[in-house]
Amino acid sequence: MFCYQCEQTTRTRAGDGCANVVGTCGKDAVTADLQDLLIHLVKGVSMYAHRAAELGARDRDVDVFVIESLFTTLTNVNFDPARFETLIGQATAMRERARACYEAVCAKAGQVPEQLAGPAACDPGQAMDQLLQKAREGAITVGLDRVGADVVGLRALVLYGIKGAAAYFEHAHVLDQDDPAIYAQFHRLLNFLAENPTGVDDLLGRALEVGALNYQVMQQLDAAATGRYGHPEPTEVRTTPRAGKAILVSGHDLRYLEQVLEQSAGLGINVYTHGELLPAHAYPGLKRYPHLAGNYGTAWQNQHTEFAEFPGAIVMTSNCLIEPQPAYRARIFTSGPVGWPQVPHIAGRDFRPVIEAALATPGFATDAAPRSITVGFARNAVLGAAEQVVGAVKSGALKHFFLIGGCDGAKPGRNYYTELAEKVPQDCAILTLGCAKFRFNDHDFGSIGGLPRLLDVGQCNDSYSAIQIALALADAFDCGVNDLPLSLVLSWLEQKAVAVLLTLLHLGVRNIRLGPSLPAFLTPAVVQVLVDTFALTPIGEPQADLDAMLTAA
Repeated sequence: MFCYQCEQTTRTRAGDGCANVVGTCGKDAVTADLQDLLIHLVKGVSMYAHRAAELGARDRDVDVFVIESLFTTLTNVNFDPARFETLIGQATAMRERARACYEAVCAKAGQVPEQLAGPAACDPGQAMDQLLQKAREGAITVGLDRVGADVVGLRALVLYGIKGAAAYFEHAHVLDQDDPAIYAQFHRLLNFLAENPTGVDDLLGRALEVGALNYQVMQQLDAAATGRYGHPEPTEVRTTPRAGKAILVSGHDLRYLEQVLEQSAGLGINVYTHGELLPAHAYPGLKRYPHLAGNYGTAWQNQHTEFAEFPGAIVMTSNCLIEPQPAYRARIFTSGPVGWPQVPHIAGRDFRPVIEAALATPGFATDAAPRSITVGFARNAVLGAAEQVVGAVKSGALKHFFLIGGCDGAKPGRNYYTELAEKVPQDCAILTLGCAKFRFNDHDFGSIGGLPRLLDVGQCNDSYSAIQIALALADAFDCGVNDLPLSLVLSWLEQKAVAVLLTLLHLGVRNIRLGPSLPAFLTPAVVQVLVDTFALTPIGEPQADLDAMLTAA
């Protein structure tokens, strides 16, 4: 086992990672190695699918399988080795389907198909010892002794960006949004990695291509969510429980939440969101369910305490699972790409087991004292007040915007984001998205010119919305995004954040501050390239960083 795909790795020097036994996330060595093997085989699937797509052919089941498989390997998603054994078997079958598709279109075009090697020819075997032996071919550090840490780290950057973009595309797919051209780009990029590229400039260029792909994916996801549920609107959300039976839905997936609401309607069960599903309350299509009772809890890393105290059933819909504890293990369920050994998995989106568990648990005995926070300042809401915002800037009432967002985590150093938000001057506004907002979204920041100083744009899936706000403001002021009175201070944890960062770099956004520590898969030399090219800066001390950002403005 070796893994350094997330920020919470046990060591944070360049090249360090979780090794040997178990990762900080709770992923054991067997699961880690099976994930590596699955990714290796998925590259082989894409080698054939890429060539078929270039000739105008595709197999939709192959496309969907590749995206789903990539998602399962993200940090804090699937920890169940049995599920990965199944996926590995499916990967070899899907590779044969992709190969057959490619050979058929070659025959139709009168071409001789290529004889592919590497991941396209890998035979993983079936016994566990065979799988683990073959997993060495897919280890992220393969070739380190030959090509060096810069190249291996950049390969990892491309792969992790692809994984993050795949997760976003899977969310769009669940909402019935698909695009064959996007699938083809995933295959093209995975085929590139399968060829073990060694050129630093080429790898950096492909990383930016991943950013471009992710921008398209996020656009698709935004269209899927707003098309189904309407545009988010400013909404006050209760954050304390009501008396009654209860279901808690965590993760990111709006469609799974909707299905829980549909299937539990009229049964006297209150449904609560947790973590990244807080922004769901702003969608008109979800607010219409009267038993969507509020949000319970905060960010993912607090679930051991919060889930133990929740007296109902719990559903995980996407990434952010950590090891279920005995206090709630009998009443937590996984769904979609999520898995944990011996935890019941909801297949086919039939949530009756969850509902039965909720009815069998006590629920909340009484109403808690009401408290609330306001969400729903996505692009339509903010741009609907664009004249007011622009006027506040031009009058001097609003001096600066700070986007303080990204992924939260448990490692020390993330109090930086709380301190920074608290220190932001009263004549500045704070935009936030992702679960990092739980560090400060319960603070009273007041308002400027009738607008709240803290504007919650949504979950990390709503990054497209934040980008559109920035582009629209740049258009209103007739300048570039980098010329706006706007500073980006981001926290990262896992591969979705990598994909978003690559998207921002692809769009030419500069002067991003990133923390709490830089990725261990990036060497000092590569970090220096990013600093020189994009002015990417590690976070420092809150007050010093704040002063520097305001001075630069």
